Amino acid sequence: MAYDEQNVFAKILRGEIPCNKVYEDEFALAFHDINPMAPVHVLVVPRGAYASFADFARDADDETVAGFFRAANTVARELGLDPDGYRILANHGVAARQEVQHFHLHIFGGSDLGAMIRRAAS
Repeated sequence: MAYDEQNVFAKILRGEIPCNKVYEDEFALAFHDINPMAPVHVLVVPRGAYASFADFARDADDETVAGFFRAANTVARELGLDPDGYRILANHGVAARQEVQHFHLHIFGGSDLGAMIRRAAS
């Protein structure tokens, strides 16, 4: 999938669209989702033009990959999610319903999140 410089996360990273920021460093920006699916629902977006996880894994250098995942860990810890647990989710592609073509992680927490996925009908 091609990277679109006009995607909403690119605009947020450039400061063209405001966000409810939780965390920011040289590797990532984290902010509250505007349509939360849990009491805590934060998005962690890497800096850089990565349309998908595959792009990020292939194109980001080791320092960027490590820095991004460390940032995600810092976000979860600073939100106080460690004691009770949390879920990290990354959607990739159409079948996973990736809505924004910029790689990002969802961090969910603040309640019992239930089963991971519904079981497929037999």
